[in-house]
Amino acid sequence: MKRRFHKYFPWLFVLGDLLVLALGLSVTALLFSYFINYPEINLALYGYFLLFWLLISVGRKDYKIGRTTEVGFTLKQLPESLIWLLGLLSIFWVPTQEHPLGIFFLIGVAVISVMFLGLFRVGVHLALKQYRIQGKNYRNAIILGKSGVSNKLSQVFKQRRDFGINFLGFYDDLDNRSINVRGGLPQFFEEAKDLDLDLIYISESLDAKFIKKVMDYADDKYIKVKVIPNGNLQLEKNLSFSKYGEFFVINVNDIPLDNMMNRVFKRVFDVIFSLFVVIFILSWMIPLVGILIKWESKGPIFFIQERNGVNNEVFRCLKFRSMTPNDYADTKQATKNDPRVTKIGAFLRSTSLDEMPQFLNVLIGDMSIVGPRPHTIPMNQTFQLQVEKYNSRHKIKPGITGLAQVKGYRGEIENLRQIRSRVRLDSFYIQNWTIWMDINICIRTIIELVYNRESAY
Repeated sequence: MKRRFHKYFPWLFVLGDLLVLALGLSVTALLFSYFINYPEINLALYGYFLLFWLLISVGRKDYKIGRTTEVGFTLKQLPESLIWLLGLLSIFWVPTQEHPLGIFFLIGVAVISVMFLGLFRVGVHLALKQYRIQGKNYRNAIILGKSGVSNKLSQVFKQRRDFGINFLGFYDDLDNRSINVRGGLPQFFEEAKDLDLDLIYISESLDAKFIKKVMDYADDKYIKVKVIPNGNLQLEKNLSFSKYGEFFVINVNDIPLDNMMNRVFKRVFDVIFSLFVVIFILSWMIPLVGILIKWESKGPIFFIQERNGVNNEVFRCLKFRSMTPNDYADTKQATKNDPRVTKIGAFLRSTSLDEMPQFLNVLIGDMSIVGPRPHTIPMNQTFQLQVEKYNSRHKIKPGITGLAQVKGYRGEIENLRQIRSRVRLDSFYIQNWTIWMDINICIRTIIELVYNRESAY
């Protein structure tokens, strides 16, 4: 339930917001038509309204409803966003209208919409709070290091059940016998795997090496870390803050794609791009390539292999089959002049056309257009023991292409230096993602495919 809610709520919230705005526009149009015989509005106005509103709301972070976001934030943002909307429509829509009351119609829409949207957004806040009070959509959390501040924070978790924080207790070396203290700090690493943790709160007063060890563990297990500050925090990562009642904590391993609207933008880009490829390319490529594969060797058209995706969840990755069926496909990488590779397979691999069916993986949500390349499960099991922070590449969906690939890291992984370089580039991408970076990588991928095929075999 925790993951499913997190996945679908952002889309439902944005869709609901747009539907309520459209309702406000329709009600205003009916009232103006009834009382002053205002002309019927066309669909273009709906398009202007919804597009501008979406851009404004995203830009002003109106859709940010975190666990600690108070309803006052939404109510404050709403009228300001509507003023921005009125300004844009006054520039782009009012001058095109022949009716002299066009500006008053917009004001009417704003007045009615502020009521409708206000009720909707407050309702969403209250519904979320009640949902969490009932013990749903919760996050499991522990606190490392017991102090006056961390003890008060634990009381906030208990009193504000609407935050949805299921506090499991403390780990502390100096006070490991009190109520809610599960044990000493070393015991945390022994028990953590059984706690299904989502959040780790750690006192800044603890030893810096211990804090780093916790952060490395959390990155490996996809757990969010929040530091309870004492004013002397010195960390290399970008920091953001969360407020729990009167207490501030510092988020130390957030990434851009933790933001709801960033995920929406990336998913919209993925769906539009993959739909275009599926309709206009794969619709004829799959039958054509399928005939050639079947003509050269017996076996299926597709090679389907289980790989690790986001949060290490297993998915079935699609490729055109480029080898004769063999028992080593999951454990042995393709090498130069590999005898398992068929003639048509060699062409597909050199041009990376064997990866094209993965646009279907993107469409159904297992992959993204851009992201860290998914490796086989045996490779992941090996590399995570040999490469520091290897598992952090699974914080986001795997991609058909990625920053490492456009930097020349394609094809066979010959040594640890290469995989370390890939992980470093994947980590940079994850920490610094923007939609423009995705577009840039897509363009550079096409250039790379045309001018550099040496590593693909």
